[in-house]
Amino acid sequence: MNSVLKLKTLFSLGLITIALQSCGLFGGGGGFDDQGELIGADGREGWSMDVPFGMVPIPAGTFHMGQADEDVARSQINMNKQVTIGSFYMDDSEITNNEYRQFTNHLLEDSVSVLGEEEIMAKYYPDTTVWMKDFTHHYGDPLLESYYFHPAYDDFPVVGVSWTAAQYFCDWRTNYLNVWREEEQGLFRMPKFRLPSEAEWEYAARGGRDMAKYPWGGPYLRNAKGCMLANFKPGRGNYYDDGYAYTSPVYSFFSNDYGLYEMSGNVSEWCQDAYNPAASALVWDMNPTYNDDNEPRKVVRGGSWKDIAYYLELGTRDFEYQDSTRSYIGFRCAMTYLGRSTGTEF
Repeated sequence: MNSVLKLKTLFSLGLITIALQSCGLFGGGGGFDDQGELIGADGREGWSMDVPFGMVPIPAGTFHMGQADEDVARSQINMNKQVTIGSFYMDDSEITNNEYRQFTNHLLEDSVSVLGEEEIMAKYYPDTTVWMKDFTHHYGDPLLESYYFHPAYDDFPVVGVSWTAAQYFCDWRTNYLNVWREEEQGLFRMPKFRLPSEAEWEYAARGGRDMAKYPWGGPYLRNAKGCMLANFKPGRGNYYDDGYAYTSPVYSFFSNDYGLYEMSGNVSEWCQDAYNPAASALVWDMNPTYNDDNEPRKVVRGGSWKDIAYYLELGTRDFEYQDSTRSYIGFRCAMTYLGRSTGTEF
């Protein structure tokens, strides 16, 4: 390097150093009020998680995921495994017809010019034909005509919604809340609503009762007074012993110890995970989730109004295809908790 180039380089470095010093990046405090100490960046607002309406907090913890009783079907697809789950929020009930109607009404108001009414109806409206096509020689006409549209069923769980449509509902709900928070309140965005992972679902359903067979803890399906503890099919041809021939309104049965209703029975529920019979051996033991975009089968849990007791057990796994709609599958949302993960933050 010749002498002229050296002088130019030194001069340039000197100018950069002076500029940095004048900005307070080197040397003194540069006009900040931190007295030269490392105290973190200025202007950061505080943060506390708000509990979204209709949700309950699920504390972090460790539990044994898997069969809590004999594997009657000998499926060997849910071996016991100890896993840890971080804190999250979960809807205390399944999404109802009227809650889902708020979503479809907004779609028609805001998106019909982009998607078209027929596309919205085909992709996101509940498929009411499930009440006829799910069962051979079944008189499903009254439910086909009324279940989603009549106010008599407003507080019943929405069904006929595919896994894909449930995902879109979660995206809409996230945007709907955060637009209000940002534009009306000037608040930070909340984490996104989503389907619970299979592990989160099972952990929440147990309500803190490790190795429980059902959400209420005990091994029986009736309480001491002989009342059914869930909406399911007690025996062949017998759907009404629990008081409801089909689905029941949400909050019809007792909640578990986390305040969650109908985690077993009423309708089965979509989970985030792709289905794999060997998932328990493949996933990590911290917030496990099995992701596979090429697997169209998605996990459903909890059993439904048309299922026998085996499917209500918390260790029973099942699946359905992501674009399928059924008269016995609904969903509820979850939201990740941001902050300390001690198990006592709530």
